[in-house]
Amino acid sequence: MPTTEAERPVLLVAAVALVDTDGRVLIARRPEGKAMAGLWEFPGGKVGPRETPEEALIRELAEELDIDVTENCLAPFTFASHAYDDFHLLMPLYVCRVWNGSVRPLEGQTLKWVRPVRLGDYPMPPADRPLVAMLRDLL
Repeated sequence: MPTTEAERPVLLVAAVALVDTDGRVLIARRPEGKAMAGLWEFPGGKVGPRETPEEALIRELAEELDIDVTENCLAPFTFASHAYDDFHLLMPLYVCRVWNGSVRPLEGQTLKWVRPVRLGDYPMPPADRPLVAMLRDLL
């Protein structure tokens, strides 16, 4: 049974639009066994206790994609605020064009570099969908 808005905990998740030198954006497909498996999303993850969104992204990008990002390369862009049945998601989205290392999947996810105009072709979680149009306009 869905909880009321007041009963839903707020979950803070940070995400990033990694943009390569060809202007493509990296998206990752959620692996089987995870919530919303099969949907495509921007890389990132939950912000831990006593962690800033930028620190969380730096950690998550190293753990998930084997790349090193510095905080000054994360440009705040926009955010998503979406009520799911069991929680309310607050997700700042950053844009990053510079990192060290080669992107590779470390957690079983499928990765794809996509032109901004094609992002809407991929099924995404409801919170991510509104971000697509904003990225298209930016890039």
